[in-house]
Amino acid sequence: MTGFPATFWWGASTAAYQIEGSVTADGRVPSIWDTFAATPGKVVNGDSGEGAADHYRRWEADVALMADLGLTAYRFSVAWPRAADLGFYDRLVDALLARGIRPVATLYHFDLPQWVEDAGGWTNRDTAYRFAEFAATVSAKLGDRVAMWNTVNEPWCSAFLGYGTGVHAPGRRADLFAAVHHLLLAHGLAVPELRSSSPRAQVSIALNGGTVRAVSTAEPDLDAARRIDGLLNRIFFDPVLRGEYPSDIVADTAGVTDWAFVQPGDLAAISAPLDALGVNYYQPDLVGAAASPVDDGSPYPTGGRVVHHEMPGPRTEMGWPIDPTGLRDMLVRVTADYGPIPLYVTENGAAFVDTVVDGRVRDPERIDYLRTHLAAAQEAMAAGVDLRGYFAWSLLDNFEWALGYGKRFGLVHVDYATFTRTPKDSAFWYRDVIRRGGL
Repeated sequence: MTGFPATFWWGASTAAYQIEGSVTADGRVPSIWDTFAATPGKVVNGDSGEGAADHYRRWEADVALMADLGLTAYRFSVAWPRAADLGFYDRLVDALLARGIRPVATLYHFDLPQWVEDAGGWTNRDTAYRFAEFAATVSAKLGDRVAMWNTVNEPWCSAFLGYGTGVHAPGRRADLFAAVHHLLLAHGLAVPELRSSSPRAQVSIALNGGTVRAVSTAEPDLDAARRIDGLLNRIFFDPVLRGEYPSDIVADTAGVTDWAFVQPGDLAAISAPLDALGVNYYQPDLVGAAASPVDDGSPYPTGGRVVHHEMPGPRTEMGWPIDPTGLRDMLVRVTADYGPIPLYVTENGAAFVDTVVDGRVRDPERIDYLRTHLAAAQEAMAAGVDLRGYFAWSLLDNFEWALGYGKRFGLVHVDYATFTRTPKDSAFWYRDVIRRGGL
């Protein structure tokens, strides 16, 4: 099997704060990432998204670049801090459609307005209602043209890294499970708003799924894998697709939270029917039971009972193990556990050190990464997964959150001094895959 269906969506993803820059333009208000990045010691080298990839001013050239690469879909996020003036996204969507590129809009990709955080952020139930209002505003403006909505991107990161460890914005420790629930409630409350103004668009959510494997078949190691799988995957997939939180995880976390923030009707709202599900995949996880309580800086509240083991084999520049079988297994597992819902790989990619030779950006490791993960996606399809599209992360090199500009994920190289774009070898490789419709 070398080809993909003719209807397959070939895309690339970005996020507003990571590429747009122009953080004070056209009435944009500060976000938690503006505040976080301005706090000494929070972001590598004191970097921020103030300039990012300057996409806010260079979007027309970027859309032309997408067309040159043959993309049939582009996944971007709408910055909540820009809610007062959505003209930029209005123009962007029109330009995409003019080039035959499907607009795929994410409503929340980590950039919570600071005024919302000041009122309690995602630990405050009211934030879910404010988000539903934002969803209504955006869908009223763009809903007649967007092909797919992602309500929330990677709520695990927002909750576990933003309010658990605090290594992401807003960088404070609070009840991360309250944040989990309110992020999911925000998703659920946004769904009817999107359907009302955008009846022809698909409605989805993008969850970061990870294949969790036990280091051995010993019962304590299997139980460690159960715990991490519950805290990474099932705590999000179960309420969205089954209308319930996993009972074992509720029991496991009884000493951390009381789950009193879950109110009658919440889970019915969270499990509103979807048209598709987005899965973001980067790496698997290998875990086992700890012989004695450990504190390895893990974001998971497991009482030190779990050890995260190093996996053998190659790694990305982020230090993440490269294992495309994890993507295959994740897609197969979601289909087996939750039924044949249409799936999209909404993010998949890797950071590597790019080499410039005679004006060309050589990135053979990224090509190999994309090739093997697309092959894994095909294996999942052959096993019965209804996979409808694939979005490489990311279109452009960008601001990589707390790691600043030191890690490059893009298909297109960005010179941060001049904002010059240079397609990497991987971009041309991906273009050729799209033209062939397969590997």
